[in-house]
Amino acid sequence: MRASPGGRARGAASDERRGPRAGLPPPSRGAAGMRDPRAVALAAIRRVVDGGAYSNLVVPAILARAGLDERDRHLAAELAYGTIRRLLSLDRAIAVRSSRPLDRITPRALHLLRLGAYQLLHLRVPPHAAVAETVALAGPRERGFVNAVLRAIAADPPPPPAGASDEDVAARTGLAPWAVRELRRLLPPEEVETAAGAIAGRAPLTLRPNPCRTTPEALEAALRAAGHAPRRGGLLGDALLLEGGRPEELPGFAEGWFVVQDEASGFVADAVEARAGERVLDACAAPGGKAVLLACRVGAGGRLVAGDVLPKRAALVRRAAARLGVRALVLAQDARRPALREGFDRALVDAPCSGIGAARRRPELLWRPRREELSSLARLQVAIASAVAGLLHPGGRLVYSVCTFPRAETDAVCDALLRRRPDLEPAAVIGPEGPAPRIRLWPHRHGTDAMFVAAFRRRG
Repeated sequence: MRASPGGRARGAASDERRGPRAGLPPPSRGAAGMRDPRAVALAAIRRVVDGGAYSNLVVPAILARAGLDERDRHLAAELAYGTIRRLLSLDRAIAVRSSRPLDRITPRALHLLRLGAYQLLHLRVPPHAAVAETVALAGPRERGFVNAVLRAIAADPPPPPAGASDEDVAARTGLAPWAVRELRRLLPPEEVETAAGAIAGRAPLTLRPNPCRTTPEALEAALRAAGHAPRRGGLLGDALLLEGGRPEELPGFAEGWFVVQDEASGFVADAVEARAGERVLDACAAPGGKAVLLACRVGAGGRLVAGDVLPKRAALVRRAAARLGVRALVLAQDARRPALREGFDRALVDAPCSGIGAARRRPELLWRPRREELSSLARLQVAIASAVAGLLHPGGRLVYSVCTFPRAETDAVCDALLRRRPDLEPAAVIGPEGPAPRIRLWPHRHGTDAMFVAAFRRRG
């Protein structure tokens, strides 16, 4: 099968669906039995794209079962995360070189094309190896078509678009066009593409020391003694940044010396301003990184209550508290209808959201959220924040945060909350540029996830 440079590949073998299992891997190709890093990556990609799973959970789990050596493990992780991160630009390249529209390609064939195109366009894999090894994973009905399209991409890689439209920026960065439009509403024009690229970038592994167990200096020394090269955070002076590694294998993990926490999330915990002896509520606490630090700060004379809507997520908070050696009262509850009474000094609502600002660690969040979902998310966010505000005693402090940036989930929620709760007034958060009632953190400015943080005080 040949493909002319610059032309569309045509495969003689059909990739049309055949029966109820079409597009699904044969039973013998379970991740536990795979030794090919591309097959492992393919399994992870399909779980994330087709199954709606989160890459930060699925990729490590599949890698753990696959039994790969260290080199192949790194390759499989790079292929999985990279393909998911570059999904929009890969689909554009495939559409340019394929004789069929994307919606006429079976899911398995499309994932193979994405996997192969990522190697051809973004890695230093020899083209013949990228094509041959990827095509080897295709079934008989898909093989000819996949081979032809990948050979066409290898022979004449489609260049990225040169325009300035939302779609062009999306193709270059990986961030959905509607999210690019949201950035244009919030940032100067010259920062929009830089911000989109940073949101779609890779994040370091960030550790926040547990002050109840160690100091930043002691943790840094232990990491260096183990051969790591940590650097201090730019936003939080006690944060330690690593270029990679598995947290559970780092010194101090079992002893509870640190939590894995982006600097933006650490900033949120600091914005609560919890003090020794206070009663503090973390209303949407799972997986528990902020809650355990707040528990340490209130100490034995205070009380940290951590809630989440699902028992299995509340269990994550209990596990984190046990590892870090702090006391926390953990309960499963719907924060819109809390099973608690008024009397808290401070409360944190790190609300469910579209999560786009955390795409550096979960790259599927670049393209998975839909703009039409924002209204329902905003209603949920307002309902939670309003209910939690009622649990504060007069003078109590409420912090609202979301790891995203659309106005519907940020400023609009705060405005709606103030209308619904006239007993609230804006309060200051000490941000990188000084105090303000609402703070936005950006990866291209602050080196963090994109985060929105606002504070309120209950009058009285």
